[in-house]
Amino acid sequence: IEVEDALYDHEDVMKAAVIPVPSEKWGETPKAIVVERPGADLTEDELIEFVKGRLASYKAPTSVDFVDDFPETATGKVQKYELRERYWDDEERRVGQE
Repeated sequence: IEVEDALYDHEDVMKAAVIPVPSEKWGETPKAIVVERPGADLTEDELIEFVKGRLASYKAPTSVDFVDDFPETATGKVQKYELRERYWDDEERRVGQE
């Protein structure tokens, strides 16, 4: 939530979610999934540096994907399990499993 809040502080971020994704070095690492405001032209590096300017560097996402929209419930809650699925699909270990 803290990282998502930092992303929402950027004026060009309309929606943001942070999920764990596989990392060979760390096991898993945070990835930001972002929907930009119309007309915005954000870059991955810009957003990562933006978050590092607000939080400890180790909390910042290591990568950012820009998407058109998120899967949401009828009440507007982001379905993070659906966001995670595409990154963990080919992995033997799954988030939340032993």
